[in-house]
Amino acid sequence: MKMFKKVGVYIFLGISWLLAKTPEFILYRFADLVYFLLFYVVRYRKKVVLLNLRNSFPEKSDDEIKRIEKKFYQHLGDTFVENFALLKMSKERILKMVEFEETDIYNNLYAKNKNVLGITGHYCNWEVFLTLPKIVNHTVLGVYKPLNNAFFDKQFYKMREKFGAVPITMNDTYKTVLRYYHEKKSIFVGLIADQRPLLINKKHWTNFLNQDTAVYIGPEKIAKKINSAVVFTYLKKIKRGKYLVKNNLLFEDVSQCKENEILETYLNFLEDLILKEPEYYLWSHNRWKHKREDS
Repeated sequence: MKMFKKVGVYIFLGISWLLAKTPEFILYRFADLVYFLLFYVVRYRKKVVLLNLRNSFPEKSDDEIKRIEKKFYQHLGDTFVENFALLKMSKERILKMVEFEETDIYNNLYAKNKNVLGITGHYCNWEVFLTLPKIVNHTVLGVYKPLNNAFFDKQFYKMREKFGAVPITMNDTYKTVLRYYHEKKSIFVGLIADQRPLLINKKHWTNFLNQDTAVYIGPEKIAKKINSAVVFTYLKKIKRGKYLVKNNLLFEDVSQCKENEILETYLNFLEDLILKEPEYYLWSHNRWKHKREDS
């Protein structure tokens, strides 16, 4: 069994290395194949995807829903192959995948000695945010959810710290942020804040994409605890293999924010983004599994 696992590891690393060296036009032929397998053969989470789309867009026809669904799986194929390649891709090639806008936001906040909560959603390919240390002078703390497989988790950890970010697990977020804060270090805390909270977690209920939705209160709690600025950091997909990192300052001073104001402002911004180009949201996640009455 150990021998098979070792062989599997070498195969995985070999494919990742091969994809990282593959020219772009060939790389996305592999992505087309992944899309075909996910959409037509495996039918990966199609029931969840269709349910989420229909509940989020009750005004759209079946034909419109099917078009979004197909575009979503095409993008999912791109994301799958890109992330496989990113594990072993050189820094130089990764930087060719991204452009940056509104970077002065971070320079200005750093000059004012303001910590930053960089908040985003499961939109486009969020792993591209590993490049954020290129535009942020703060120490970047990237919050992530560990994978169940220790080997894969280690590979993605190494990928995320490639440009100097410090990956921290969701469970360690609060204590790690406070440690850096008390050490007087300027920090950028990167959070994907549209995760589905566990039933035991404290949560805020709101309406998001036409559905009763629970969200973690942690981002607002952290922002107020360290009195950070809040920036909505997001991606625009220019074309296959090319992303634009955009930044929008939501709050420079959160001390006067009302309860849940930060969360609601963030979710409204994310919702507007999804409504414009819905195919780039992660519809395969069972985001609305829990109901308010379950809590």
